[in-house]
Amino acid sequence: MRTTRRGARRAPLLGGLALATAAATLAACGPGGGGAAGGGDGPTDFTTAPTGALAAWGFDNADDVGEARLAYAAEQLGDVEITMDQTSFDAQKFTTRVAGGQVPDVVQMDRRFVATYAAQGLIQPLDACYDAHGVQADERFYDFVVDDVRWDDQLWAVPQFYQPPAILLNTRVLEAAGITDEQIDTSQPDVLLQAVAATYTEEGGTPSRLGFDPVATGQASLWVLGMGGQLIDEEGRPTLDDPSNVAGVEMLKQITDAQGGYAAVKSFTDSFDTFGDANQYVTDQVAAQVNAQWYPNVLSPYVGQVQLRAVPFRDAEGQPFSVAGGTAFVVPAGAKNPDAACAWMLELTELDAWEAAGEARAATREEDGGINTGLFTGSPEADQLVRDRWVVESGDPGFDQVIATYYDVLEYGQTFGASPAGQEIGNALNNAVTEALLGEATAEEALADAQQSAQRAYENVTATG
Repeated sequence: MRTTRRGARRAPLLGGLALATAAATLAACGPGGGGAAGGGDGPTDFTTAPTGALAAWGFDNADDVGEARLAYAAEQLGDVEITMDQTSFDAQKFTTRVAGGQVPDVVQMDRRFVATYAAQGLIQPLDACYDAHGVQADERFYDFVVDDVRWDDQLWAVPQFYQPPAILLNTRVLEAAGITDEQIDTSQPDVLLQAVAATYTEEGGTPSRLGFDPVATGQASLWVLGMGGQLIDEEGRPTLDDPSNVAGVEMLKQITDAQGGYAAVKSFTDSFDTFGDANQYVTDQVAAQVNAQWYPNVLSPYVGQVQLRAVPFRDAEGQPFSVAGGTAFVVPAGAKNPDAACAWMLELTELDAWEAAGEARAATREEDGGINTGLFTGSPEADQLVRDRWVVESGDPGFDQVIATYYDVLEYGQTFGASPAGQEIGNALNNAVTEALLGEATAEEALADAQQSAQRAYENVTATG
């Protein structure tokens, strides 16, 4: 898995703000996608003038950004009749629909699912789709975003969004304790732990303020990869028991042990009013916390009540570090109108679609008086366009520095890696981290157990592909 230097909770589908948590030869097979599950009639010969009906699924939660993009794509494809199923994507329902031949033409899903369905033959490869429209995936999207949907030397989806994590600082608490931004440095554990000790408070043995909330299970992959670990190999096989993964888990244990232990930390963070008026920054329940780019949107109504800055998450070598996450569009095996699906997905992710989305978000911010934090689209050109045109000074220097920090870390992304067992690997890692932080096993033991679970899942998926 490579790191590039190019420019939990769930993301809203087709939107610009996540609400709560969670590519170049479609050497595509036609209806059936070449997979065993769907049969197939040979490669799809994609055209650039689609007509007919297009059915799409998984487009719940479209906000102003999503609605603008949908309207733009519909205008470009005037000869296509688009119908939307706006219910949430459901993995079990998807496999059942493919097996029964009752599939939409486009499905929106988390990118961690893509390689799983590719290995099972439930979706079509999209290289020929990109080729037909003259789109180079690595030029339109960040290369680490593309790598999320590249498996077995083919691209299986059109990706969207990449909202990087960083560390959001409560400067009111840090300054009162005499702690500087530079001391919240994940590449220097001793320095970081001193800052935690200076800002952590408890009442009756129960945390009342965290010096640093690492979001241990919600951001487990960030910590393991950032500290030099590896979740999968180049073939997509799980590598959770790789010795390099221990450092990230052990660092999380140090941080949580310094604040009453993982059970106490988890119980405390579960009580946060994360999206409300008594959120953890208004009430000073954290001095610092790992947060994805979307969270400053939640805090923007509280400017004047919060004092914020941000610093990058840093890897073991001291470099800014981020991991790619987001959603993607796929074409199921057996789709009736892959031509329209291909064209529509690409229209939704082209620069003009994001420009329309940027205008819509700017209008929303003008109406509600909120701060425009930008759009983090998965496309470097679109990100830059939105930032240059609509991200303006808010009047709060700290908040502006937060926005700038999230833009600055965009170029330091790394793919999670595409694996047929992607979701299972993530779940197994979270279970291992929980077990280790609770002291029920050493990091090595917990990761070894997780590897067995993930390997079984990988073998089960690939055996049916």
